[in-house]
Amino acid sequence: MPSTEQILGVRFFNGRSREAVDLISRTGGMVVAPAAPSMVNLRYDQDYRAAVTNAEFAIADSGWMVLLWKLFTGRRVIRISGLEYMKRLLEHETVRQSNAVMWVVPSPLARDKLVDLLRRRGIPAATENIYVAPKYARPVHDEVLLDKVRHCRSQHVVIAVGGGIQDKLGQYLKERLDYRPAIHCIGAALGFLTGDQIVIPDWADRFYVGWLFRALAQPRIFIPRFWSARELPWLIFRSGKDLPPLAEK
Repeated sequence: MPSTEQILGVRFFNGRSREAVDLISRTGGMVVAPAAPSMVNLRYDQDYRAAVTNAEFAIADSGWMVLLWKLFTGRRVIRISGLEYMKRLLEHETVRQSNAVMWVVPSPLARDKLVDLLRRRGIPAATENIYVAPKYARPVHDEVLLDKVRHCRSQHVVIAVGGGIQDKLGQYLKERLDYRPAIHCIGAALGFLTGDQIVIPDWADRFYVGWLFRALAQPRIFIPRFWSARELPWLIFRSGKDLPPLAEK
């Protein structure tokens, strides 16, 4: 069994990125990559907490959370950024087969940039396997996407829509599909590689400052979001490995 570390009720994979990709590719299920603001949102969003805690595992995308966990518990969880995870997934042999992946992206522009990236890397890039997601209401559901995945029966479903929606959409698919693909809820990570999001240098990702590049690029969006992560130290100190109680904002 792989090593995991439970933080705020979420099972985090405690190994290397290649191991995480290989495991979920072999066994199927759902992997999530909650950022620090999303971990705080466990207190406020019942649908989100249900999706994340029911995932097979999470990857520790948040360097802030990794540092806080070490500080408060003395325990180490290996950080795997969404960007690093996405790179390893694109290298995995199972994504290079025809019809192997259903890609879910936020816009036609993101679709076009994804096609360019896949072609550069020699990965099949059939447009019928790239789905442009609509704007989702609550609860998150998408029968069109569900039918496409059922028909395609891809080994992988990569959900790159961000905003905390991808985890709920992944859970929706997982509960309704009649087979068990690997569902990767990786938010903006794919956009960092395609150029649909700001490019984050490898050194910035390695030293936990990718968030700063995003904040500088889109301050009105990301500064308030990252500011909400100020609650995380208190949450970890109070709840530790346990899921925090629901509260109202």
